[in-house]
Amino acid sequence: MIAAFSVTPLGIGEDVGEAVAAAVRVVRRSGLPNRTDAMFTSIEGEWDEVMPVIKEAIEAVKAHSNRVSTVIKIDDRAGVTDGLTAKVASVERHLAEDGGQVRG
Repeated sequence: MIAAFSVTPLGIGEDVGEAVAAAVRVVRRSGLPNRTDAMFTSIEGEWDEVMPVIKEAIEAVKAHSNRVSTVIKIDDRAGVTDGLTAKVASVERHLAEDGGQVRG
């Protein structure tokens, strides 16, 4: 499964980078395949591997704020491995076929 999640500390102002970095450290330390972008961190593995990492990441952000907002989106598909890379590769392959042109 792939879980994309965002943990945002509330009540600490606009600069949340330090708190978010604490969550990303937890994810990277897990050893599971992961990717972080401007909005979400995605992590790939089995349910029982991924969910404890997300919980620990939330706790890491709570060290910076008494209140956090968490959004989680899960793609749980049996038999898929390397989904973080394969999904993006599929889209890029389709874009390359037509030069990235807008169809319509």
